[in-house]
Amino acid sequence: MRGLTRMFKKEWPLHMMLLPGLILVLIFSYIPMVGIMMAFQKYIPNKGLFGSPFIGLKNFRLLMEYPDIGRIFFNTIFIAVMKIIAGLVVPITIAILLNELRREWVKRTFQTLVYLPHFLSWVLLSGILIDVLSPSSGILNQVLGLFGVKPIFFLGSNSWFPYVMVLSDVWKEFGFGTIVYLAALTNINPSLYEAAQIDGAGRIKQTFYITLPGMLPIIVLMLTLSIGNVLNAGFDQIFNLYSPPVYESADIIDTFVYRMGIQQAQFGFATAVGLLKSIVSFILITCSYVLAYRVANYRIF
Repeated sequence: MRGLTRMFKKEWPLHMMLLPGLILVLIFSYIPMVGIMMAFQKYIPNKGLFGSPFIGLKNFRLLMEYPDIGRIFFNTIFIAVMKIIAGLVVPITIAILLNELRREWVKRTFQTLVYLPHFLSWVLLSGILIDVLSPSSGILNQVLGLFGVKPIFFLGSNSWFPYVMVLSDVWKEFGFGTIVYLAALTNINPSLYEAAQIDGAGRIKQTFYITLPGMLPIIVLMLTLSIGNVLNAGFDQIFNLYSPPVYESADIIDTFVYRMGIQQAQFGFATAVGLLKSIVSFILITCSYVLAYRVANYRIF
């Protein structure tokens, strides 16, 4: 106890620095978890959380019987998996290309330009995309028209919408994602490249036999950690860009919960959907950290 008291006296300023963050987490993350009770209730706003009738697992049964729930889960996983794959391939490729630039000012200028979209909100970017992809006045369709291509309603077509979401998400985030892989490149021993040059290996062979194997641990780590985001397809992006004509291919779990809970006031049902998603996400995140520890020797504790 004396040792703990002595340690606390020594480190109390650090504990005080943590206190505001802990209070915010408690207020905005833990206290609202009481609302999980709504998943097992027929929630009536004027009766409140503790006065609404308890209905057990009825909301979950309704969820399983909902006709479009399979399509909604498929859309979520399909878009999320494509984002994960593209979110790995593009930043890795750009990081390798940036690493090959010899003029430092060109490299820094390009880095700054590709980082900028990350700091813009989807509310702003959605307006830009709607204008750019407009079938009547969008610049993309005007360019395609020069080659005889008929106008395409990118944001109103079920065939195009998921891929537009993936490409726009990659465009927004790939610059920021390259930071991790550029850091990984700095850990590769330069003497390996010198030895490869002496042996006659060109840039391409150096990339495949030195660069990529040197980046492999961080690539595996980022891939395993991304498993926990399989059910997060990007609510902010899709909510600002989708519309009823593309619900078939664009409706994901988060947008479905928003419509059921906020627009249609089915609070108990929406909470059940969100709770089920959270449970599955927790299991996936746990598995991803176990894989990250076993494969990449990464641990958070």
